[in-house]
Amino acid sequence: MASEDEIRTAMKQVEDPELGINVVDLGLVYGVNQDDEGNVVLDMTLTSMGCPLTEQIMGDSKAALEPLPGVTSVEINWVWEPPWSPDSMTDEGKFMMKVMGYG
Repeated sequence: MASEDEIRTAMKQVEDPELGINVVDLGLVYGVNQDDEGNVVLDMTLTSMGCPLTEQIMGDSKAALEPLPGVTSVEINWVWEPPWSPDSMTDEGKFMMKVMGYG
């Protein structure tokens, strides 16, 4: 079974299509849940509720996680509370935003 660290590391392959920064460093992954059968449910949010790219993020997340040992399925539970803010980002995410001219 994949560990939470392995899942979060794999999710660094998934970029927010609008910003080009991975969803982990953006602070969009709120929680990782996995049952004994290898079903993974990610509690995630988006930078805005009206993001038209949720399907792409879902597909990219499945592509990143399904190859991990023991992962049998991947679902995303979209969470809106607490709302995302730049304070949620990792230091790496904040750095990347500055490099890209957003901060």
